[in-house]
Amino acid sequence: MRRCYLTTPIYYVNDKPHIGHAYTSLAADVLARWRRLSGDEVFFLTGTDEHGQKVEKAARDAGMDPQGFTDRVSTAFRDLTATMGFSNDAFIRTTEERHRHACQELWKRLADRGEIYLGGYEGWYAVRDEAFYGPDELTERDGVKYAPSGAPVEWVTEPSYFFRLSDWQERLLRFYEEHPDFIAPQSRRNEVIAFVKSGLSDLSISRTSFRWGVPVPGDDAHVMYVWLDALTNYITALGWPEEGEAWKFWPADVHFVGKDILRFHAIYWPAFLMAAGLEPPKRVFAHGWWTNEGQKISKSLGNVIDPVALVEEYGLDPVRYFLLREVPFGQDGDFSRAALANRTNGELADVLGNLANRTLTLIQKNCEAKLPAPAAPEGELGTLLADLPERIGQHLERQEFHLALEAAFAAARAANAYITTEAPWALRKTDPARMAQVLRRLHDALRVLATVLQPFMPGTMAAMLDQLGVPPEARGLASLAKPLPEGATLPPPVPLFRKIEA
Repeated sequence: MRRCYLTTPIYYVNDKPHIGHAYTSLAADVLARWRRLSGDEVFFLTGTDEHGQKVEKAARDAGMDPQGFTDRVSTAFRDLTATMGFSNDAFIRTTEERHRHACQELWKRLADRGEIYLGGYEGWYAVRDEAFYGPDELTERDGVKYAPSGAPVEWVTEPSYFFRLSDWQERLLRFYEEHPDFIAPQSRRNEVIAFVKSGLSDLSISRTSFRWGVPVPGDDAHVMYVWLDALTNYITALGWPEEGEAWKFWPADVHFVGKDILRFHAIYWPAFLMAAGLEPPKRVFAHGWWTNEGQKISKSLGNVIDPVALVEEYGLDPVRYFLLREVPFGQDGDFSRAALANRTNGELADVLGNLANRTLTLIQKNCEAKLPAPAAPEGELGTLLADLPERIGQHLERQEFHLALEAAFAAARAANAYITTEAPWALRKTDPARMAQVLRRLHDALRVLATVLQPFMPGTMAAMLDQLGVPPEARGLASLAKPLPEGATLPPPVPLFRKIEA
């Protein structure tokens, strides 16, 4: 049995969840479900990032103490995992005592190895990003300087501990060369390498101008830089530094992140880990951003997409399907309700739903609702189905979610072509034996499709497998090698997808 550790970023609790949070977690959830379906042992982590100047300010603006504020907002992110059907094994909060312990132990190890020194910081800081920026990265409008993310920056002067990041420049470049799959997609890898080659400065890793954070060991006047704190969550959740039973999952197979936080995960994080004598993660995948009906999403425009409202309006599985089908993961994409309706109606309802309804209705009417005897695979459809689990697995290992779905729907379209060509409704009179074989092949096709699509649409595919008469213990990938016995009585089919009215 292989082991697999998948993470989302821990989400910053200065506001309620939006579509970007759901998107990142959905990708991790689909891969986690696929790996479990393959028989692997999986640990899937998500959670909330609850320290820092931005959270302290948001709590103050809300008239609350920081802990009470984070308790409230963190609950909204935990609730989102249930709303979206995420299968995470753990939910971590950075205000937990075990996390404080892990952060301080990591600091001590870095300090003991000579990787940290005390100095003073003068430079530009974006509170919204909780990030430092060099002057060459800034733009200016109306006398205000802005970071590349669009966040305003302020000049900070205060004593600070520093991590010797500059010492890691060549070692990081060598690491990237030796591990070409560490950063994905390729365009993001190129950006990171170019940034590191341009030169790395030592990194300020403590603050004294606010108190809401993890105290620096031995110097309570300082709290840890929020990103050193936040990144540590990935090892905290596995029980580090005790390195107990769950530590077997480290290093992480994939850190799923948005492109705006790639630098922290692909530069700072592996440097922190290697400097502390720990192994870096295997892969960091940075996805793109969504626009809304062609407009950049922002609170000021009032067009932030609420994933909970989407699910309430369109249903969970159509939303899950659309988000990973519409845009190649890693690229920016536009969310539109018309596109969601087109995908739901044209693919889910017309291709997959229609195939299931036609096939199962014909079995009901012409085979006494009993499953026909197994039939050998035939033609293009047989070839597509035989290769489908492996092809989908290859795409998912590369985080090519849209290609995995395209492979599945290519097989579904082939099955629709097969039922039209063979016309089993006509074979009942001319060749009932052939009719039974055709319907069994179509049933087998639906079983394969429903099995491989479970990670994307778990609820609807569970309902389809119920209608196909597949018992719960026979829904893994390995079970596809064993045909279902003939003669099982199938329930009357019920439509699986409702069309969305324009």
